[in-house]
Parts: sequence; structure tokens; C-alpha cells
Amino acid sequence: MKKSLIALAFGTLALGMTEFVMMGILADVANSLHISIPQAGHLVSAYALGVTCGAPLLAVAKQFRPKSILLFLMAFVFVGALLSATAPNYFVFLLARFISGLPHGAYFGVASIVAVRLADEGHKTGAVSIMIAGMTVANLLGVPFETALSAHISWRMPFVIVLFYSLLVIYYIWKWVPRLDATPGNGYKGQFRFLKTRAPWLILGATMLGNGGVFCFYSYVTPILTREGGIPHEYMSVMMIAAGFGMVVGNLVSGKLSDKYTPGRVAAVMLLLAFLSLVSIFFFARCGVVAAVLMVISVLCMFAMSSPQQYLILKHAPGGEMLGGASIQMAFNIGNALGAFLGGLPIAAGLSDRYAALVGAPMALAAAVLMVVFYRKYER
Repeated sequence: MKKSLIALAFGTLALGMTEFVMMGILADVANSLHISIPQAGHLVSAYALGVTCGAPLLAVAKQFRPKSILLFLMAFVFVGALLSATAPNYFVFLLARFISGLPHGAYFGVASIVAVRLADEGHKTGAVSIMIAGMTVANLLGVPFETALSAHISWRMPFVIVLFYSLLVIYYIWKWVPRLDATPGNGYKGQFRFLKTRAPWLILGATMLGNGGVFCFYSYVTPILTREGGIPHEYMSVMMIAAGFGMVVGNLVSGKLSDKYTPGRVAAVMLLLAFLSLVSIFFFARCGVVAAVLMVISVLCMFAMSSPQQYLILKHAPGGEMLGGASIQMAFNIGNALGAFLGGLPIAAGLSDRYAALVGAPMALAAAVLMVVFYRKYER
């Protein structure tokens, strides 16, 4: 089981490096392609929209074995990285980012099913958190390394790294993930039946708004910390490591807490903490050290929500678990797209960069309210 979960985590590591590297190289891409910071933020949204469009394809792919689906999706990661590394202009790069996002939600949906099926009772949320851990390690080590490569060589280098790494992931999934049977057939319409109940919508709404709120700030973390906080640009690799550390801690701690208490309660508390951190970032953005600490807290909360919400959607999507697991990533990335767009509006209007965090705060608060409602109705 451990080797299988590690192989799945390798896949989320590749996805994490592909998705989150844009936050660290946003300014480099903008300068190289002669576009504005808000325009570069659309590259974050393009990836998120790719996730949203790719995840529903699992409704068709459910008849295949999970291992075969995972291998196919990682091949898509390779293609997306190849197009990104060789994109000649902004519009081709925008398309490449959309293509790169297509396998993301589907991978999480299938990998979540595999992790839960391999885990013992009482450790299922923990198994999901191990699978998700690759995403957090990407932010701890992969993204800072890619950010440094972008600063010293070219913004294209991170995608070259992902290109070769995706081949390694394909090998380990093929070698270590067992050939589990396809999930039981429930008909095409039957896979969507879980959406007729209230619980999944509360979870998906909280995921979208919560992650969107944090992404209003995190999509523009580089200009906020450098232009507002006065942190030198060359220190952004260190800032990305600090953010990644927060993500790792948030993910692993929430997995343990969710198995001990309830996932809904853990997610609700983390959303409230995210709201407070975003409000604080707005007021303390000009103090670089304080802003950096608040950044770590905000992204810690963002990933502390991930494992509980990923597990909860599987629990409340009977007959459509694979689609449910993918839909949580759709909600996550719709939130990311909204966050990158909404966070850029005050900047495009001429306000200071810190207003991006203020835009995200009410979104995080609304998400916390939804999770409190879920907890009181379904877990209390």
C-alpha cells in the first residue's frame, strides 16, 4: 500500500509543480512575453479552466481500470509540459496551460478512489492526505527550485523539468500501483445522482469559495511581497519554500485531525483561520516579515481543507465516487480561476497589490459558513 500511495503522490507532485509554479514565475513570464501582471494572472485561470473541463470526462472513462486511467492522464501532463516549454507567444502558452490542466481533476478523482480502497478503516482520510502530499511537496521543494531556475535561466525551464519528471511518474505508477478492478457500473446518469442531495453542494461550494479566497491573494503573492512588503525579488524562492512548508504541515495535520475528530469540523476551523489571515494580510502587507508569516498561515489553511474535503465528497457521492473525487478538484480550480481574476481587478484598477487579499476575505468567510452548516447537519 505504501509504495502505491507514494506512486500516487509522485503524480500529484508533478501536477503541483505544473499548477503552482506560475505564482513564482509570474513576473518573469510577464516581462518575457511583454504582458501585464493581470494578463499573466490569466495563465493561472487557464490552467484552472482546463481542470474544470477535464474532470467530467471521468464519467466516460469509469469503465476502465484505475491504473490505466492514471497512466493516460500522466501522458497528458507530459504533453502539456512539452507545449508550455516550447510556446512561442502568450496565446500559445495560454492554450498550453489549459491543456496542462485537463488531467488534474481527473487524476485526483481516480487517485482518491485508489487511496481509499487500499487504506484500512480509520485511516482513509490519512491515506488521501498522503496522496495529496505530493502537491504540498511540490510547493515546498519543486516550485522554489523551479522559481530559481526561472530567475537564473529561463521561465521555460520549470516545464522542461516537469516534462522529464512526468515520464518517471508514468514508470512508477506502472510498477507500483496494483491493477484494481474498475469501479462498479452505475450507468452514466447514475454517476451524477449524488448531486441531487444537499451535502455535496455544501462541500463543493465551500471548496470553491475557500480556495478562491486564498488564491485572490496567492496568485499575486510575488508582487505583494516584493512591491508592498519590500522583500527582494531574489528571496522569492525562500518565500516559496516557506509557503510549501505551510502546505505540507496543513495537509498532514488535517489528515490526522480529521481521522480523530470529524473532517467537516476541521475544514470549517481552517476556513475561519484563512479568513482572518487574509484580512490581516491587507493591513500588514507593508511589513514584509509579517506578510510572509501570514502567507504561510493562509496557504496552510488552504491545504488543511484539501484532505477533509476530498474525503467528504467521496463519502457523500455514492455511485459517483470517481466523479465526486474529480468534482472537488473542479471546485478547487474554479475557485482558483475566480481568485486569480477577482484578485487582479483592484490591481488593474490602479489600487495597491494588497487589495487582492481584501477581495478574498469575504469569499473565505462564506466558505466557512457553508462548512459550519455541513457540520451541524451531517456530522454533529
